Amino acid sequence: MLDGSGGFHVHLVSDSTGETVATVARACLAQFSDARPIQHLWYLVRTPGQVERVLAGVANDPGLVLFTVVDSTVRRALETGCYALGVPCIAVLDPVMSTLTTLLGRGITGRPGGQHVLDAAYYKRMEAIEYTISHDDGQALDDLETADLVLVGVSRTSKTPTCAYLANRGFKAANVPMVLGIDLPEQLATLKSPVIVGLTREPKSLSEIRQNRLRMLNEAETTAYARLESVTEEVGEARRIFARRGWPVIDMTRRSIEEAAATIVELYRSRYPNRGEDG
Repeated sequence: MLDGSGGFHVHLVSDSTGETVATVARACLAQFSDARPIQHLWYLVRTPGQVERVLAGVANDPGLVLFTVVDSTVRRALETGCYALGVPCIAVLDPVMSTLTTLLGRGITGRPGGQHVLDAAYYKRMEAIEYTISHDDGQALDDLETADLVLVGVSRTSKTPTCAYLANRGFKAANVPMVLGIDLPEQLATLKSPVIVGLTREPKSLSEIRQNRLRMLNEAETTAYARLESVTEEVGEARRIFARRGWPVIDMTRRSIEEAAATIVELYRSRYPNRGEDG
């Protein structure tokens, strides 16, 4: 089912938002660095009529079908259609659901998008997102004690995107920038509840990122902000401050946002083992 250029089609079918099947597909495809998938997204597929439209798309671009669909009638229509077309069709959650059914001794509810209910955890997550937005880049410093996590680091160490990812997991995450020659806000020295984490990056990598940033803004790339010597001094001073204050440090040079967030969550859990991801 490869096309002329070596690409292949992958159809992601979901009866909800598609986040789960897309995440599974992304995790699996990441193990094949030379793979060239052409993804087709089919979300909110909840009736046999909608399945027919999916099958028409699969017939036009034959390829692997991955799905998360709970309704038995819709599943059967999709699986039967894929069988007739001669394409593989995989229910990505079936092994887990089957094991849970055996373990718990009960059947599934069959409710599409059950993980997206408007329960207390959902509203706490929305609250965390609002908090993180209002405490980005050193804002609302007098309210930092109410944070779960505070990230500190020099410019371009991925503080904001990491906070955004953590907020989506239910953590109130604030971030405070460090600027060479300027003292950190005094509020950081008095915090007791939040877990404070320092973010850093190798100077050469950070310098290149800042140069690219300036290039995008059509500004001179030779300023101290991006010059390697200045960046090296800035990173060194940040590390010395982190060490003096006893804050754990995460090097973002070769680490993704997701990996950094996972490490930060573990630091939080080590201090607060009885708290959930919603604080």
